Amino acid sequence: MNENWKIKRDVIQHYDNLAKIYDTLYGHEQELKIKEILRTLNVRKHDIILDAGCGTGLLFNHIGDLARSIMGIDLSLMTLKIASDRIKERRLNNISLIRADADFLPFKDKVFDKIFAITLLQNMPNPALTIREILRVAKDHSILIITGLKKSFSKRDFSRLLSEANMRYLLIDTGENIKCHIAICKKKK
Repeated sequence: MNENWKIKRDVIQHYDNLAKIYDTLYGHEQELKIKEILRTLNVRKHDIILDAGCGTGLLFNHIGDLARSIMGIDLSLMTLKIASDRIKERRLNNISLIRADADFLPFKDKVFDKIFAITLLQNMPNPALTIREILRVAKDHSILIITGLKKSFSKRDFSRLLSEANMRYLLIDTGENIKCHIAICKKKK
């Protein structure tokens, strides 16, 4: 079996097993990240958004009624089930979910105005490949929000990964309160 796929299968199993308690275990941390991001970023009514690695859909609580269209993708079927329940509960008609791999996104080039990749990169076997694929589906003027868990990426390594992807970026100072680096990125022209 391909080593990358083995890693992904382990990640799927991990999140499928945690899905029902994910929000209890990590919801507070995720909420802190999302609030910090949204202090810097405006979501507009005309935006077409991708939430790559959407998990249980916590981001939808914050932006679900702000954008024209939101696409959530994840490999974990169980987290997508919880995200689907969240969408139905909140009656959000502008959100669609697809079980998909962030390394092989099922979208045409240059579709999305904003792309969120929160708590995604540390779960991917080749983060540079994941970023390249995310950039492929980003419009030229789009904004990408990418996080990297501090225990998986030093600030220097995270910055290098973004620079090598040919992006301009701003790292938000998250302090000790948030356990990941947060970058607001744009494609370089």
